[in-house]
Parts: sequence; C-alpha cells; structure tokens
Amino acid sequence: MIKYLRLTVPVFALFMASCSSVYMPNVPNTPMLSKQGEFSGGGHISLKGNASINGAYAVSNHFGVLFSASTMNNERKTKDFGHKLVEIGGGYFDTFGPDDNRIIEIYAGVGKGWSDITFRDYKNDILISNEVQEVDFRKAFLQVNYSSKKKNNLRLFGTDFPINYGTALRISHLTMDRFFINSVVQPKEDNIFFEPIFFTRMALSKNFQLQYTTSSNIGLKSRKYMSAGNSIFTIGLIVNVGGK
Repeated sequence: MIKYLRLTVPVFALFMASCSSVYMPNVPNTPMLSKQGEFSGGGHISLKGNASINGAYAVSNHFGVLFSASTMNNERKTKDFGHKLVEIGGGYFDTFGPDDNRIIEIYAGVGKGWSDITFRDYKNDILISNEVQEVDFRKAFLQVNYSSKKKNNLRLFGTDFPINYGTALRISHLTMDRFFINSVVQPKEDNIFFEPIFFTRMALSKNFQLQYTTSSNIGLKSRKYMSAGNSIFTIGLIVNVGGK
C-alpha cells in the first residue's frame, strides 16, 4: 500500500500545483532522531524555486526540538508568487524493531507566514487588470513521522548507495491575521490541511543523504483563497550527526 501511495502522490501533487492558493507548504521536518545529542539539518528546493531549511536537535533520548523556514520569489509574466514561512516545535521520538532501526516521531508546533501574490491579465500584450493579494497568517501543526534506517542498496556506476524511506502525516491549521486585495481589507479565512508526505533518502556518506520528497495537500474546508492549491515536490540534502 505504501509503495502504491509513493507512486500516486507525485502525480496528484503535480495536478494540485496547477491550482492557486495563498498558502505554500514547506518541507516538513523529518529528522529521524535516535538518541540524545543528535543533530539533523537539511536544505530542499522545488522546481518552482520554493526553498526550505530544517533543523532538529535531540535534547534527551526521547525529546527533540525543531526549526523550519522556507521562502520563494517566483516571478512570471501573468503571476508573481512570493512567500515566507517559519516554524518551531518539539516532541517525542523513539526507536524500535529487531535491530532498533525503525523510528517513530510525534511533533507539534506553531508558525508564522507571509504571502504576496500578483495576478496580471493581458489582451494583445496590453495589461488590462492587475490584482495584488497580501496575506499574513499563523499556523499550528501536529505530525507523526515513521521512518526506517533499514537500508536497501541502489547500485550506480559500480557503487552501492544505501536507500531508506519514510512517511509523515501532518495536520495543519492556518488562520489569516490580515488579508488585502489591492490594498483593500478582505474577510479573513482559515483552513485545516491534511498533508501526507513521503520521502526517500540515498546515503552519499556516513552523515550525508540525498532526499526526494513528495506530498499532497488536502483542504478540509471549502475556501476561496486559503485553499489546498500547492503541494511539495523537492530534492534536498540531509546531514545527521551523532545518531545511532
């Protein structure tokens, strides 16, 4: 079932990316912490130029703290999309399994985001309309990560690269603090998003891994602007230091 979802989510994500929304998700923090003193960090980039960074530290053998941030400034003829998002959080992690190489993580946190979107309509290359959307929002999230450090090997150019997989299920509640269209105050919206995330990691060395992340973004409320119009499709580099 998990393998089927890994195949279908990228297709669904590309479909959802064609929609429009004031909310651009970041890459969730999936640090795979395993013991006290471990640090995990990462950087990710999408085809649209949405860049995310993650950091996590295990302050004890079962409690970790998180930090995430993302930004994007995508400019096109008919649409500009700029956003910034920061998150902090913390929670519980544990290892289990026959070789103690499976990891369960439960994290909760809060965040703050800003989006600026400009829509332009042309007729015969003449600008006939221009709409600027500006929104600030706050965010609360709860997520459960399951991952395995059990490795399968991918052989490339005569070299074996260990591969492992993980899944994160996230619920996010977003509420607008302010919303303007062409400098005119608009009614504020909120929404609850269910965001299933799947990632694959390929070990480049003992501490560095290449990560491919996909997700969908499902809005549980019907909203015009705070809708589920964007999803995650990124490549990133992960570093884990001090773990089992």
